[in-house]
Amino acid sequence: MYEDKIISGKEVSAYEKGLIADRVKALKEKGIQPKLSVIIVGEDPASQTYVKGKHKDCAECDILSDNIALPESTTQEELLAVIERLNKDETVHGILVQLPVPKHIDEYAVINAIAPEKDVDGFTALNVGNMNIGKDCFIPCTPQGCVNMLEYAGIDVEGKDVVVIGRSNIVGRPVATLLTQKSATVTICHSKTKNIAEKTRMADIVIIAIGKAGFLTGDMIKEGAVIIDVGINRNAEGKLCGDADFDSCIEKVSKITPVPGGVGLMTRVNLLKNTVKSAENVEK
Repeated sequence: MYEDKIISGKEVSAYEKGLIADRVKALKEKGIQPKLSVIIVGEDPASQTYVKGKHKDCAECDILSDNIALPESTTQEELLAVIERLNKDETVHGILVQLPVPKHIDEYAVINAIAPEKDVDGFTALNVGNMNIGKDCFIPCTPQGCVNMLEYAGIDVEGKDVVVIGRSNIVGRPVATLLTQKSATVTICHSKTKNIAEKTRMADIVIIAIGKAGFLTGDMIKEGAVIIDVGINRNAEGKLCGDADFDSCIEKVSKITPVPGGVGLMTRVNLLKNTVKSAENVEK
């Protein structure tokens, strides 16, 4: 009934994967095989599931990938040594450390040990800085996924009022930066914001990434709004759901991303795109 309102991550990612596979084929014809190395420390079940998905995506696009699984007891020095080895390995184009890392390891130090030219997550200080001033860099995968979905749906953000709910360094802040660079007018709301609903009711586009199931409800948006839902939660019944209450929002929106089957798929696609971009940069 509402199919025309759904921005399908499956559809967008399938389209993007086709383009990625073409780029990989062109690189292989020149003797370059894109490769992603994923490091996972410990045995967090969710992290292991995410990593399996990333390797599956790589295989679909003919990107090599290897999994470096380290025990929970791995020291920071040992982890940094692994990263340094991969930094020097010319066959590796992308390095990803699956987060979170164990508490005894400094996440910031680990991320910034990755060579910026292989930082396909886009988390190093250099890539974040370049993104903020609009220079070429690796853009964080989830924020770029939000932008991709808006573009694929034909939504021009120029001059639009956008409310971003959530100010994390992984999603909220970078997506606000990307949309500002595309001439949207962006308001960031967070846990200390007063009267969030007053702001969201004025928004043409709402991007929500706060990790609270069903936080954004239909009475908080205006007719015809667009919702990009980054949240992945489980409701009381154990069912996967987003930060937006899909059922109460669907009648009012012009477009909305589903959970599951939405932004998460684009996060994985952009990791592939960044890995291929890194391999292409080596060729230049």
